[in-house]
Amino acid sequence: MNFTSEHEREEDGRWLAEVPQLPGVLAYGATVNEAMAKAEALALRVLAERLEHNEAEPQPNSIAIPAA
Repeated sequence: MNFTSEHEREEDGRWLAEVPQLPGVLAYGATVNEAMAKAEALALRVLAERLEHNEAEPQPNSIAIPAA
């Protein structure tokens, strides 16, 4: 399964990144790279939790981080 990361800049200057395929996986950062790194780390935690609780079948996953 492949995941994508999306990002946008908020009015206050912060960056918001999210992984739309995983509800609730979004993170803020001072830079686009920081926000995307935090979202990727959170996505990996969510996937690990799902596996630990038998909520998902193990399968190859990748998270595509588009160039900023």
